[in-house]
Amino acid sequence: MRVAMFSAKRYERTLLDDLNASYQHELVYFDAALGPDTASPATGFPAVSVIVNDVVDHNVLKQLGAGGTKLVATRSTGFNHIDIGAARELGVKVARVADYSPNSVAEFAVGLLLALNRKIPRAYNRTREGNFELDGLMGFDLVGRTVAVIGTGKIGTIFARIMAGFGCELLGFDVHHSPEFEKLGGRYAEADEIQAEADIISLHCALTPQTHHIVNARMLARVKRGALLINTSRGGLVDVIVTGHQAFFTREALGTILETTLRSISDFAAGRPLANEIATPA
Repeated sequence: MRVAMFSAKRYERTLLDDLNASYQHELVYFDAALGPDTASPATGFPAVSVIVNDVVDHNVLKQLGAGGTKLVATRSTGFNHIDIGAARELGVKVARVADYSPNSVAEFAVGLLLALNRKIPRAYNRTREGNFELDGLMGFDLVGRTVAVIGTGKIGTIFARIMAGFGCELLGFDVHHSPEFEKLGGRYAEADEIQAEADIISLHCALTPQTHHIVNARMLARVKRGALLINTSRGGLVDVIVTGHQAFFTREALGTILETTLRSISDFAAGRPLANEIATPA
C-alpha cells in the first residue's frame, strides 16, 4: 500500500525502511509537517502516517478524504492532534500505537527526577568552567519521601514501582484505581492531600479537557515548598511546558512504535480488523 509518511525524522526512516522489508509497503516520506497547507501532496495515498506535531483537524481530514485517504495511522499513543469525530464523519479510519515501551517513559521520568533533585545539569555546567562550589546544589534523600503519581496506568505504575524501590511513600490520583499500584503499597488520595503531602509530583495522565492545565498557579500555590514536579506526559497538562518530547525515545520503544504502525497499515490493506483502531464517538 502507498503510504504518505509525514514528519518522519532520519532515525525513523532508517528503522522504517528496515522493518518495512517484512511488510512491503511503498513508503513516501515528506519532510513537512501535515497541516492545511501541506495536505495536497497526500492525494492518491490510501494511508497517511503522522506524529503528534502534525495537524489532523476537520479541514485536513476533508482534504485527505477527498484525495482518497482511508486510513490515518499516528505513530503515537496520544491522538489529541486528530479530530476523531471528523474522521468518523468522513469515513477515515484512525489507528494509533496503543502500547510500546512504558518502561522507557517511566525510566526517563526517574532520570529527570534525579537530575532535578541533585541539580546535576547546574553542577555539570559549573564544573566545565572550573567551578566546584556546592552552594545551590543541595538536594534531598528520596527514601521516606512522598511521591504523588498522577495517572496510574502502565507508565505511572512502573514509575511507582521504581520509586517504591527508593523507599518512597506512594500516593495515587486517577479516576481508575490500579490494583497493581495498590499492591506496591500505594494508596489513592484527593487533590488536597496530594498538594499538602507530596514531595514529588509526577504526571502520567492523558491530555483531556479535564486534565488540561491540571498544574496551574492555583495548584502550585498549595503544594509543599520545594516540591519537585516531573512531567513526561503532554505539555498541556502544565501551564508552562517544562520538558521536551523525548521520554519515549529508546531504540526498543521506537522500534515497537514503527512496527505497530506498519502492522496497522498491513491489516487495513488486507481488510483485517484494526487492533489499535481508535473508537470514534457516535
